[in-house]
Amino acid sequence: MSAARVLDCVVVGAGGAMGSAALFHLAKRGVQVLGLEAQPSAPHSYGSSHGLSRIIRLSYFEHPSYVPLVREAYRLWRGLEQESGERLLTMTGCINTSPPDADCGPGTSCFQGALRSGKSSSKLLPCSQEHGLAHEVLTSSEVEQRFPGYHLPPSFQTMYEPEGGFLVPERCIQAHLHLAQRHGAELLCGAKVLGWQVGAQGLVRVQTTRGEFIARRLVLAAGGWMPQLVPQLRPILTVERQVVGWFQLVPEQRQHFTPQVFPVFLLHDETRYFYGFPADEHGFKVGLYHHLRQVTTADSVDRSVSSADEEALRQCVRRYFPEADGRLTRAAVCTFTNTPDLDFILDRHPLHGQVVLASCCSGHGFKFAPVIGSILADLAMEGATPHDISPHRLSRQRPGQAAVLDAFARGGGDAAARL
Repeated sequence: MSAARVLDCVVVGAGGAMGSAALFHLAKRGVQVLGLEAQPSAPHSYGSSHGLSRIIRLSYFEHPSYVPLVREAYRLWRGLEQESGERLLTMTGCINTSPPDADCGPGTSCFQGALRSGKSSSKLLPCSQEHGLAHEVLTSSEVEQRFPGYHLPPSFQTMYEPEGGFLVPERCIQAHLHLAQRHGAELLCGAKVLGWQVGAQGLVRVQTTRGEFIARRLVLAAGGWMPQLVPQLRPILTVERQVVGWFQLVPEQRQHFTPQVFPVFLLHDETRYFYGFPADEHGFKVGLYHHLRQVTTADSVDRSVSSADEEALRQCVRRYFPEADGRLTRAAVCTFTNTPDLDFILDRHPLHGQVVLASCCSGHGFKFAPVIGSILADLAMEGATPHDISPHRLSRQRPGQAAVLDAFARGGGDAAARL
């Protein structure tokens, strides 16, 4: 690969969910694109895109504005399955459940927020509120009758949506990368970015441990490494340690945790927000959103698993899924990269329009990867996208971002620091 060659685009973070998707969409459009990944191989287990399963759902309690993006993501995931020949998506349905007074922000319960995307009904039918999503409202006893692995308190309110399930993240990234290369993309692993600058002619120079590369466009989608790549974003990007665990099932109850009878779930009780999946070969997987709230960096995160980590997860298993309260068989450490409002950063650089910034993000981004990849390709090559990304653009109206935009204006924007 000639360092003197001027590429159409370079994607940094190509081994992650958003970077691999951007590489695929750019290459499929005929763009001469290079993907850079700091880790020695891709996909890898050092960021936010591993752990064997990721939830996908349509009823988005965070905000209904995400629903159109998820719908497009579903379409693109299925297209990726068809093109790659890989099974990436398993549909199980999704349980959104919480007691009436639970607050998963802003000022609403997990159940109420999910319901806002549809219309309350006791029967499965097309709904009309907000986005008209099919769903059912169930009592806790109805949940247990239909899905016997669940044991929810009588006070819990539950919305079941059929359009939920899980993705296999490592397989998804591999499919994006394989097809990107089939369409002509180049991928270079073990290439840690040391800095980037925009030259007088508008070309972007990217310095790495494996040489310098020059391109007309640059996409920065490096997950937890974004605060180093774009120092102006540090005040609004918090890297957080996250742990998920797999628990051994009571053998005679394993049939209650198969994908056919166990929907993925979002469960918000009085103080905590859990999520989980049907059992796989390792057992029943559960996570605690924001886990122990440990701030870290992408390079210094503690990847060992403690008894406190296990106990935080076991509280959910013991209380709501007692048939899975066996030994911890596996655990994985990853990172969240959180913004103050938990929405994404998805925009062109305030000073350099040929540089695109992506932090997608805050622990709920993976499901959006193919549509985000398409949007990043739009922004890089066209300067605009037909998708509504207004909640995710840099804005003085978002928490902390007025100061960030001022910092961009003062600092010139290049990542000149030695990383």
